[in-house]
Parts: sequence; C-alpha cells; structure tokens
Amino acid sequence: MKIEKSNNSLPLSSLNESSARVATPKTADSQATPDGVSVTLGSASNQMRSMEVNIANAPVVDAKKVAEIKQAISEGRFKINSEAIADGLINNVEDMISASDTREMNSASQS
Repeated sequence: MKIEKSNNSLPLSSLNESSARVATPKTADSQATPDGVSVTLGSASNQMRSMEVNIANAPVVDAKKVAEIKQAISEGRFKINSEAIADGLINNVEDMISASDTREMNSASQS
C-alpha cells in the first residue's frame, strides 16, 4: 500500500465553471484592447469535473476491509509481514526523494 504525501485537488468551484473570462493585459502601447476573451472548456473539463466529484464521494477508508482486519486480529489470525512493510516504506521514501530531486532540478533550471 502506498501512502501519498498530500492531496492536491482543485477547488470544486473552479471545476464547475464551463466558461471563464481571461483578462487581456492592457499596456501603454495598446489602443483598443478588449476587456477579455471568452473561453469555452471542452469535454475533457467535463470528464475532470466528473472524476473530481467521484473522488470526493469515494470513501477514504474501506470499512469492510477494516472490519475484516479487526476480526482477524481479535481471532489471532492476522499475520504481519514485516519484510513487505519494510519494503513498502523504503519504496515510499525512495519515491519522495526522487520527486524532491526532480522538483529541485526543475526549479534550478527555471532560475
């Protein structure tokens, strides 16, 4: 099982809009710039909105699985595989280090 570091989801309010106004920056050189440009989002935005709603409504914990584990513990049937746990922890740490290194390289290249 992999534990994610954070939940970086988009606010639902921004996903529920099917169109938006994008302001055009006004400069001293421009004479008659429009106030904004109308943007219509396509089917991909509808799919993303639907996925966001599905994820938001999904249970964070599988209650059935928790009940099964509790039952197994109480009956003495639950076996702990310490090697698998250690391997999972090491993999998570390696993933976090790799992601951190990637972010640092990207920010350094943009500087």
